[in-house]
Amino acid sequence: MKATRGRSPVAVTVATVTAALSAAVLVGCGPQSSNAADKGADKGKPAASRTTTAAPSPSATTGGPTTQAPATTTPATTPPTTAAPTTTAPATTKPPVPVVVSYGETSAKVRELQARLAQLHLFSQSPTGFYGAVTQHSVSDFQERHGLTVTGRVTEATWTKLRALTHTPTHKELYPVAKPQPAGKLDARCMTGRAMCVSKTSRTLSWVVDGKVLATMDVRFGSQYTPTREGLFHVSFKSRDHVSTIYHTAMPYAMFFSGGQAVHYSSDFAARGYAGASHGCVNVRDKAAIAALFDQVKVGDKVVVYW
Repeated sequence: MKATRGRSPVAVTVATVTAALSAAVLVGCGPQSSNAADKGADKGKPAASRTTTAAPSPSATTGGPTTQAPATTTPATTPPTTAAPTTTAPATTKPPVPVVVSYGETSAKVRELQARLAQLHLFSQSPTGFYGAVTQHSVSDFQERHGLTVTGRVTEATWTKLRALTHTPTHKELYPVAKPQPAGKLDARCMTGRAMCVSKTSRTLSWVVDGKVLATMDVRFGSQYTPTREGLFHVSFKSRDHVSTIYHTAMPYAMFFSGGQAVHYSSDFAARGYAGASHGCVNVRDKAAIAALFDQVKVGDKVVVYW
């Protein structure tokens, strides 16, 4: 036949099937699906019910007579199984120990904690109510001295022990009056009028009116790269809830005296003490003290920064 060009019908059929399979492979090269229809009809069936294609007998290739044995089906039998009893292992992870006050917290209880630690001479500064690194170190010291697990966290056991060794703090212990005298000698420029007298030597700020010291508080200054300027200045403006437009950090009770430099409260100073530094401002760590000072200082009052 011309259509087959001398090829047998079987060869034509094989060629046709091969071409169809090749086309199917080219179309189906995408990601495999998890559906049974995409994986073949036999996928997911029990082994006993899968369709099996028998291999051709030797007679099929030699042209001899073929004898087909009757199909037999042996039902699949699954021996009964007995589920093993499940045993839940006891939990080995201990529940977290409740914490009375947490790191980073600002509260009246933190102020009480600091006042109680101060009674034992383990907290050397005025209570601030802020739980930072200084307070954490004091708590760790207390725990070590009294045989408690040293974590720096105030657990129920730590709080109970601390309360047993101290008395309820008085108002004066919680809110101590600022030192009536400066830690060092006042600069002569502070002795007249109204002045915030800032000593870099003693690291204190004294509020002086007509030569009389009304309050003194701890302060810190800028680093060597951003030093606090020294000299005689005047308060140019005040901002109770100021936020730095350069560093985007809070500067409560800010009293500006030289460009962007100001006297203000610093939560970082309250937390880390002298381990840190400002960007040039005069930081105060006692929030109650700086709040009271903010209400007394007026625009135009002197600021004297000196060694």
